[in-house]
Amino acid sequence: MDNKNLILAVVLSTLIMVGFQWVYGSYFAPTPSNNAPQDQVSSRAPSEQPVPGAAPSEQLPPVPGSAPVARAQSADERAVANVPRVKIDSPRLAGSISLVGARFDDLVLKDYRETVDPTSPQIRLLNSGGANPYYAQFGWVAAVVNGEVPPADARWTADKDVLTANEPVTLNWTSPNGVRYAIVVSLDANYMFTVTQRVENASTAPVSLHSYGRLRRTGTPQTADFYILHEGMLGVFDGVLQEVHYSDVREAKDKVMTRKSTGGWIGITDKYWLTALAPDQNTAISTRFADFVVDKVDNYQADFVENQVDVAPGGKTETTGRFFAGAKEATLIMDYRDRLNIARFDLAIDWGWFEFLTKPIFLALVYFNNYLHNMGLSILLLTVLIKLAFFPLANKSYKAMAKMKEVQPEMMKLRERFGEDKVRLNQEMMTLYKNKKVNPASGCLPILPQIPVFFALYKVLFVTIEMRHAPFYGWVMDLSAPDDFTFVNLFGLINWTPPDFLIIGIWPLIMGVTMYMQQKLNPPPPDPVQAKIFNFLPVIFTIMLARFPVGLVIYWAWNNSLSILQQYLIMRRMGVPIGGGKTPTTPAKS
Repeated sequence: MDNKNLILAVVLSTLIMVGFQWVYGSYFAPTPSNNAPQDQVSSRAPSEQPVPGAAPSEQLPPVPGSAPVARAQSADERAVANVPRVKIDSPRLAGSISLVGARFDDLVLKDYRETVDPTSPQIRLLNSGGANPYYAQFGWVAAVVNGEVPPADARWTADKDVLTANEPVTLNWTSPNGVRYAIVVSLDANYMFTVTQRVENASTAPVSLHSYGRLRRTGTPQTADFYILHEGMLGVFDGVLQEVHYSDVREAKDKVMTRKSTGGWIGITDKYWLTALAPDQNTAISTRFADFVVDKVDNYQADFVENQVDVAPGGKTETTGRFFAGAKEATLIMDYRDRLNIARFDLAIDWGWFEFLTKPIFLALVYFNNYLHNMGLSILLLTVLIKLAFFPLANKSYKAMAKMKEVQPEMMKLRERFGEDKVRLNQEMMTLYKNKKVNPASGCLPILPQIPVFFALYKVLFVTIEMRHAPFYGWVMDLSAPDDFTFVNLFGLINWTPPDFLIIGIWPLIMGVTMYMQQKLNPPPPDPVQAKIFNFLPVIFTIMLARFPVGLVIYWAWNNSLSILQQYLIMRRMGVPIGGGKTPTTPAKS
């Protein structure tokens, strides 16, 4: 097989794969507005009212039908809000817990902001006001509807005014017949709440109930990229991850998807943020992903219900679960998985098909960053190590390409002699390869292993929050974002934001130049059509990769530069002339 045909096939396959991903993610990914009502609403949305004899998960107390209480916009305003609250103040979280319903409905991430501007607003993860409330709630549901469990809008009392990383808070509520309920909430220094639910039956009759936890989100959020990243509902059931898109729930029968499991967890994930509920990992649970349509607006709910417990008069019971609300920091997520024994919690991060490469690449970058304190430099160092790992393979490939370039004049003569006789031409070419000990297929060897590495690094740059707003040098302030420093608007001197397809930053141009230089070191394809295609590839890749994360473009440019150096030294050592050689022309017909 002709070496250039094989290389062309590999390059074009990569181009198609990357191009489809880029085009699909940019133009065809569904990105509904937060506030837009759905065009098609099923009349069979699951009811929130308790149904006698229904499964426990269907008996969760309904969300009050009144309008949500408006959330105060500042700490001072929250302090005087009408709804009584317990303030949250930890090293990484701020907000409050509503004592009406014991809801986690006000949470801000102190370490993250909406943009790279240090004065931009902090990320608000949970909220109770506005058009799209988003909150978590724990409670109890009765096996028999008898008014002995706290309703969803029960007014709880608290033993403290502030929840900190060192001081837990206990919420209390007592039923009319004397059944006492307590929710003990503690918080670590990061994003994990521990919620212990206690019941003390001081009444004269036994009570039968189930503990539950639920996440509730109003409106369909805008997703970042549907094709390469999962955003929506997810969970681990009996050790198996299940990812559920918002559209999956909307289109499910009765808008409900149920699963049973022992332990595991359920959650709602955005690109960088996660809310997740994890019951006792040894407890059997019934879970549900549901969509409650209210006024033509979707209200997504992920909930779990534990097995029934019976509490005799004078008896007690308790259950402990976890509630994660924060940034999907990989090392922290994996620490929770191991230390708290939350089954496969690391899968909350969408590592992709190449997880066996994505995770090691990410961990290596984090390790280097601990010493270099710059993710861009970490990418450059990782690229060098990858080149060293593939050094023997690349050396063999570049030597083969050097030999191919050495026999290029003889190949051109054969094409001129036998251009019309394809069978004879192939026979003579095979003889030439054999006599010169040239293996045309070996030239593509270093390309093949780089494809999964490329996609794995792309995944790391796209999904890990450690790359979000990570600066490099100069104008690059966010390695996970495209390079917008473009000549089209004179590098920002003109107050004009051009269309995306016109924005080609400096780093994509550098990458395109290095790709062109590397191409010129290779022997030109003997087929003139192939030669023209190859001449356009640097331009095509420059335009296409211009909207990719700049960290990936820096990797590719640096990788090309190292390849150019390696290939140049090999060709010098072998005495092969440096340069692209003469582009072949179509032989004249005799």
